[in-house]
Amino acid sequence: MTLTKEHWVLTFVCPDKKGIVHAITGAVVEIGGNITESKQYTSLDTGRFFMRLQIEAEITKEAFGQQFEQIAKDFEMEYVLDHVERKMKTLVLVSKAGHALNDLLFRQRAGQLPIEIPMVFANHPELKELTNFFGVPFESHEIKNNVDKALFEKRLREFIHENQIELIVLARYMQILSPEFCKEFAGKIINIHHSFLPGFKGANPYAQAHARGVKLIGATAHFVTEDLDEGPIIEQNVTRVEHSESKSQLVSIGQDAESKTLTQAVKWFAEHRVLLDGQRTIIFR
Repeated sequence: MTLTKEHWVLTFVCPDKKGIVHAITGAVVEIGGNITESKQYTSLDTGRFFMRLQIEAEITKEAFGQQFEQIAKDFEMEYVLDHVERKMKTLVLVSKAGHALNDLLFRQRAGQLPIEIPMVFANHPELKELTNFFGVPFESHEIKNNVDKALFEKRLREFIHENQIELIVLARYMQILSPEFCKEFAGKIINIHHSFLPGFKGANPYAQAHARGVKLIGATAHFVTEDLDEGPIIEQNVTRVEHSESKSQLVSIGQDAESKTLTQAVKWFAEHRVLLDGQRTIIFR
């Protein structure tokens, strides 16, 4: 059987010890591969070693895994092997604000994000027209109480498992996910919020920011955990603003920052550039 040259991305985490890089590069040479990109990091805080490689090789995923299996066992590695630029199956949750969703859908269609969005779920129907424009199915479920929330999360679980969803994105989804849901999909849910937290809490942070005369506004993309808005941070952006800007102008600037920040976090995750080190993230840009 004639094999074609494939482009692989390999990421792994393991306890730091001597010989890791030598073993990995030796395995790549053994399969006749060529390393096209390599990043590594040792955490002095946790004693763990992180690495991301892109490798060109004429080998199947199964054969690559078999070649790598003993090394992974010897060094106690947690690893992921995937095709470079394979589109990651991504589920998006929204409420009424469409700026972050619009950016994700546009960049997905333009080929700028290596993701595939098979469905957008919402707790309000307002964004159905937007998803229809991009040809993405939309499903909304009204949530008025804990019973509604439990039923909605049950529907999400069914869809996630049936469609092998790998990433869940909260694109200004204004509901708190249950601790059970957060725990079940830990490390696979990304949220976006304005960086005013915890200084400006509530439904109208930009009005509060305007009243206080802030000079910097921004956004933070982070993993979702059981502790609200305290998950490991993936990306942050800030923009300087002037006293002359109105509340509506602050909203516009803030929404641009949110869209940009969330899209970048999703792109890095889909490219296997985000690795967890406890409460911190390692980002191989």
